[in-house]
Amino acid sequence: MASSQLFVGMEGNVLQKHVSFFDQNKDGIVYPWETFKGFRQIGCGLALSSVAAVFINVGLSSKTRPGKFPSLLFPIEIQNIHKGKHGSDSDVYDTEGRFVPTKFEEIFSKHAQSNKSALTSDELMAMVKGNREPKNYSGWLASYVEWKILYVLCKDKDGLLHRDTIRAVYDGSLFEQMARDKAASDKK
Repeated sequence: MASSQLFVGMEGNVLQKHVSFFDQNKDGIVYPWETFKGFRQIGCGLALSSVAAVFINVGLSSKTRPGKFPSLLFPIEIQNIHKGKHGSDSDVYDTEGRFVPTKFEEIFSKHAQSNKSALTSDELMAMVKGNREPKNYSGWLASYVEWKILYVLCKDKDGLLHRDTIRAVYDGSLFEQMARDKAASDKK
């Protein structure tokens, strides 16, 4: 059985679930065109979807693929997504891709000053800066981009990014909900 087939039908860890929304054909591999389509499905524009597809797939493909030879198709193998975990992050996913509840709670206990269950833009950026590891520039960029996109797409009318939204992005359910919401609004 091929390694990509092993993932099909499996529950997977939380990080795998986070990524699996973008696996459009559910074969355990995410190609750039699937990343692009997933970003479009959650409501992102053409430019952001295109940049995200290149940035994400080029950045993660070689880390998640077995062997030494790169693929010009830049596939991301979901079963190995934990190998693509970057530094300077919140550590809510451990090195095996499992959810760490204490690290999730730390986001709010350390950074949520104005609302105990939500973050403002300034609080979010303070968290991103607080998680920086020395000289881990690619991790700094990845964290900044991930959190900034999440904030722009999911903040409420008061500029707050809520705990439930952040939890949903970690477990992967946010993307499914965003895609359903966008599809419903497109039908109107």
